[in-house]
Amino acid sequence: MSTLESNIRRALNILLPKIKKQRENSSRPIVLGITGLQGSGKSTWASKIVEILTSEHQLHTITVSLDDFYKTHDGLVSQRDQDPKNGLYRVRGQPGTHDEQLAARFFEELEAYSGEGELKIPSFNKSQFSGEGDRAPVSHWHSVSQKPDVVVFEGWCVGFQPLPASAVEEKHSLALAGKLPINTPAQHQLSHLLEVNDNLKRYCDAFMGHEHFDFFVHIDTSGLHNVYIWRLEQEHKMIVAKGSGMSDEQVKAFIDGYMPSYEIYLDTLRQGLFKDKGRMVRVILDRQRNVEKVEEL
Repeated sequence: MSTLESNIRRALNILLPKIKKQRENSSRPIVLGITGLQGSGKSTWASKIVEILTSEHQLHTITVSLDDFYKTHDGLVSQRDQDPKNGLYRVRGQPGTHDEQLAARFFEELEAYSGEGELKIPSFNKSQFSGEGDRAPVSHWHSVSQKPDVVVFEGWCVGFQPLPASAVEEKHSLALAGKLPINTPAQHQLSHLLEVNDNLKRYCDAFMGHEHFDFFVHIDTSGLHNVYIWRLEQEHKMIVAKGSGMSDEQVKAFIDGYMPSYEIYLDTLRQGLFKDKGRMVRVILDRQRNVEKVEEL
C-alpha cells in the first residue's frame, strides 16, 4: 500500500463508522466534502475514497467537482469584463465564476433522485476556447442510473465560508503590513476581495454552506509556501510526460490567483466547519506531502 493510500485510509477510517451509521438511519445521499490546496492531491483523495467506499464497503459512491459547475464561456467572459482591473477574475476559479443556480439545482435533484431514470451531472470542458473552457453540451454530461449512497463533492474552495467585511478588511491590512504568510491579498484592491466574499456568501446560501455537507475532509499544510513547491513539482512531471507545460513563473502566477483566498479563509475552516464536532477531519501535510497530523474537528 502506498503512503498516499495509507494516509487516505487513516483519515477516512475516522469518519467511516459515522458514515455507515447515518446510511443505516437515512436513505438520503450522504454528502462528503473534500477541499485541498493546489498540488495536495485533492483529486486523488476524492477518487480513492470513491473506490474504497464502493468496493470495500458496498456504498455506491460518486464524485462531483466544483469545476463541473463553471459558468459557460460567455458567462466567464462577461464576469471577467465587468471589471477589467479585477485580477482575481482574469481566469476561472474564484467564487463568482461558477453557476450557483446550476449547482443548487443539481443538489436538489440529487436529494430527490430515487434511482428511476438518469441523474445528469453537469460537465465542463476545460480544453475549449484555447483553455478558457466552456460548459459541455448536456448530451456529454455524465449520468448515474442508481441512487448514490455517498456523493464526494470536491473543490479548491469547497468549505470556505464568507467573512464579515471587517474581517476581510483586516486580512487585507495585515497583508499590506507584511504580516500574513505570503501577503497575496495585498496584490488586490479591498473592493475586489470583498466582491469574492460576496460571491462566496451566495454560494454558501445556495449549495456550499456547512448545512449542505454531512462530513468533510480538509487537506491542509503547516506552511502555505509548500503549495508553490507542490504545484511546481506537478508541472515539472507534466513537462517530462507531455513535453510542454507552464514555466515556473507561470506556475507562481497561477498559484497567486488562489493564494489570497487561502490566506483569507483557511483560518476559519481550520477551526472546523460544523458546530457539532466529529464530522470533519483535517489532514496536515508537510513539505513532502507526508502526514504531520490528523485532527478530528
